[in-house]
Amino acid sequence: MIATQQSQPQTARPRASLGKAGVLAAGIAVLSAAQAVAAAAGTSNALPDTITLTGTVRDFIRFDHPGGHPDFQQYNTGHIVGLVEEYLDDDGKPVRSSSQCKKVRSQYRDQYGNNINPALYDPDRGDQKGALKNYSNPVITSAESFSQWYRDVPGVNLSMPLSITLERIPDSDVYFFHAHDDYSTSEREGFFPIDEHLYRDIDPTYHHNYFFTFELETEFMYERGTGQMFTFFGDDDVWVFINGRLVIDIGGVHGAVQQTIELDRLDWLPDGQKATLTLFFAERHTTRSNFRVETNLILQSIEQPPTTALYD
Repeated sequence: MIATQQSQPQTARPRASLGKAGVLAAGIAVLSAAQAVAAAAGTSNALPDTITLTGTVRDFIRFDHPGGHPDFQQYNTGHIVGLVEEYLDDDGKPVRSSSQCKKVRSQYRDQYGNNINPALYDPDRGDQKGALKNYSNPVITSAESFSQWYRDVPGVNLSMPLSITLERIPDSDVYFFHAHDDYSTSEREGFFPIDEHLYRDIDPTYHHNYFFTFELETEFMYERGTGQMFTFFGDDDVWVFINGRLVIDIGGVHGAVQQTIELDRLDWLPDGQKATLTLFFAERHTTRSNFRVETNLILQSIEQPPTTALYD
């Protein structure tokens, strides 16, 4: 991610179970009034305190170094939507879209003020319309280069399993994983899970191993009318698919951006059945790397295929 003025994560929540005014200050989660009401009603007593999910991280070399990948460190675009197709391919991977992508000039928001995927804009739900413009500059070199982001490719990337643990906000039904840069310090912080692993190509200026992707596949039980939601806040590219269909679209190389999906707006999602949630993340540019998840879904890992590249 490029160094820009920090955007603060929005934490307004759809429906009463999540409230409307939860805030995060200095990395400490603070309960909203609605979360406190839910806690008083005993709705969270039986929930686990943590949820650990395991995915696959893949390390790349920046484009201007020997053996480098053309998509890493080369582009600086801002928030772009429409980079990937609406559906995953037969391998469960995102596909580079053949349509013209668009740059987000102002965010589309739901009735609570949360940023949403513009493709899901619905004025009947009280959504606020944002603004997009056509974008023709390069964002990804080619469909072929993009197909390597979330696949093990000998000579192109190295991979290893990576687990993250979501913690439950006390006395609530909300879980979060927080790896966020503190912009008040000179040292770069945030989401750098492979500093001592894989290529170990530590940037000499910012002292971290950038240029990686992270793929996480999970499942959960969908219960219509219960206010289930999922929020991501971070950079760079992030795409979230539910049952293989795109619901969060934060493409491009940009500062930290937030989007929320309230699952009840997905009228095609079968009620009372298990569903999959797949998250695809890419850290493509120095200097920042932010990764925050917030959700009331009880997510479970799906067994990952073994990584074929070398790892330790």
